[in-house]
Amino acid sequence: MPLLVADKRGAAETKIIADSTHTRRAYARALNDFLTWYHASGAPGLDKATVQRYTAELRANGYSASSLNQRLCAIRKLAREAADNGAIPEAVANGIARVKGVRAEGTRAGNWLTRDQAQRLLDAPNARTLKGLRDRALLAVLIGCGLRRQETAMLTLAHIQEREGRAVLVDLVGKRNKVRSIPMPSWTKAALDQWTRAANIKGGRVFRSVNKAGQVGGDSLTAQAIRDAVRRYADALGLGEIAPHDLRRTFAKLAHKGGSGLDQIQLSLGHASIKTTERYLGVAQNLHDAPCDRLGLRLTA
Repeated sequence: MPLLVADKRGAAETKIIADSTHTRRAYARALNDFLTWYHASGAPGLDKATVQRYTAELRANGYSASSLNQRLCAIRKLAREAADNGAIPEAVANGIARVKGVRAEGTRAGNWLTRDQAQRLLDAPNARTLKGLRDRALLAVLIGCGLRRQETAMLTLAHIQEREGRAVLVDLVGKRNKVRSIPMPSWTKAALDQWTRAANIKGGRVFRSVNKAGQVGGDSLTAQAIRDAVRRYADALGLGEIAPHDLRRTFAKLAHKGGSGLDQIQLSLGHASIKTTERYLGVAQNLHDAPCDRLGLRLTA
């Protein structure tokens, strides 16, 4: 369980130690918002009634079920830690733990690109510049392999290996520390090779920052920078609010429409249910006819 520690002054400054960078960021934001509201409401005391009042206001302000439930989870953990450290009675923490979340009705459709839109996005970066080569490789990995943005930020040259005569991202550590290998389409590998050669990258992280002088300016690229790059090209093409996860969804949609088996797509994406799916169906990952081979995309010379 992540450890939540609020500062002794009770200010909105909150630190969280959790397994995931995204979890830390989300919990910190949730608790900062709650503590800001708490003090603005006159510090009524941390108890079940206060938390219920807060959640009611969130619902009235139009927060989605997932966003509200995430915030409730952070508050429950805060209460649990407070009780463990003697700041509030155990009974109060138990009461807060029983505050009910909001049931999500239906399933969100999500967002994804058509094949033509994905091709336009892939062709958008200026491949005559170092930054353009990097961004094209970045988009090629997100669309061609279905990686999450944090996985993309952590990608190293050591992950790129050959298996059964093709390029594969080997032993990539993803969400909840799950390890998987992802077949890579030839056009993604070509984009990566062009970027790494031009940037003279021989080891370490694949994606690096590029400064205004058009030179590699660091040894890594943040997940936020990846999100900003995707948004910048999508905005320029008039594609709307496209995030890296939408490109992950695009990978799955195009692969499925191209005829790839759902079990193979799940293996590439590393969804939480993949181990159960493997045991139930007895499937084995097919590196000769992989999901990424069904996307119908290419690099424009």
